[in-house]
Amino acid sequence: MQIYALLLMVVFCTSCNGQVKSNASKSIPKVIRSFKPVALAPDFDTTLVSQYVRSIFQDSKDNLWFGTIGEGVVRYDVETLRYFSNPEGFYNQTVYAINEDKDGNMWFGTDQGVYKYDGKSFKNYNQKDGLNHIDITRKGILVDKSGNIWVGTHGGVYRYDPVADSEGRKSFSLFKELGTLNIAGIMEDKSGNMWFATSGNGVFRYTPSSGEIISITEKEGLGENYAGGIAQDKAGNMWFTMKNGICKYDPSSKTFTEYTAKDGLGGTEFWGIYIEESGIIWVTARGSTTRFDPSIPLPNPKAFKVFKPADGLNCCVQSMFQDKSGRMWWGTGQGLYRFNGTGFYQVKKTDPW
Repeated sequence: MQIYALLLMVVFCTSCNGQVKSNASKSIPKVIRSFKPVALAPDFDTTLVSQYVRSIFQDSKDNLWFGTIGEGVVRYDVETLRYFSNPEGFYNQTVYAINEDKDGNMWFGTDQGVYKYDGKSFKNYNQKDGLNHIDITRKGILVDKSGNIWVGTHGGVYRYDPVADSEGRKSFSLFKELGTLNIAGIMEDKSGNMWFATSGNGVFRYTPSSGEIISITEKEGLGENYAGGIAQDKAGNMWFTMKNGICKYDPSSKTFTEYTAKDGLGGTEFWGIYIEESGIIWVTARGSTTRFDPSIPLPNPKAFKVFKPADGLNCCVQSMFQDKSGRMWWGTGQGLYRFNGTGFYQVKKTDPW
């Protein structure tokens, strides 16, 4: 793990339990740790769930999973925070992506390949399994509606074949239609189309039913060829982050709308976008996080609310997450934060959840 990774922002999220409830547990979770963390900064705050959290996921049983830098993967089930690492067969301490397949297996994307956890043990997939690029990107694991598993890397997209895996053959293969592009994000839209955001080559849409692939770049109207975050709103519009802002793409009219700091977005170097169930759009950037209400016609300053460190949120936000109860959470370079409707406050493992 390179040193600079420890300085990056962090992903974090939420809380819930075996059953979805309107409020988080009021008790302090019990911590189960069977290993000693390594490669942590000297000033590491041990009261945090983890200082560097890069991914968050809520599984079908409503357990919360946190991918960290330096402390492996953590599971929260309302009563306990369990840290998985070497003793359980998880030989990696950097987790960028988390997802769950239709059989209940958990999948973790790391800088040393992919891990599958069946509830009892972990299995690592790397070059020997056909995964030629083992550096999994942020939010680089997707399970589509058909149950197929897609993995995004800095050297292309790979698909998992469970039949090959059960027969002892290479279980991952490169999605050759895209080649070895640097994948920054993967998502499946409401119509079953696959979207791939890249670092330098724009965005690609793949339609599984026809096999058609459409390239969307600056030439077609995309703000720029660097695309990071990716999301879809209830109207079917696709949203992408760019270095200088965000871009909305309307597939029906094939039109683009850009939003930058001139419109009210805060910060520079935009990398994260998340759309709440309510339609509110959150955008993270270097130096700030912006709450954007697209229902307010522009120009109108009320459409944008910019939050900075003075508002209680660490500026280095890596990811955002809304749990099944509707709570919004943020992961930063200083642990976990939650939004209470007006401001942010830090959540620690030593506090009641």
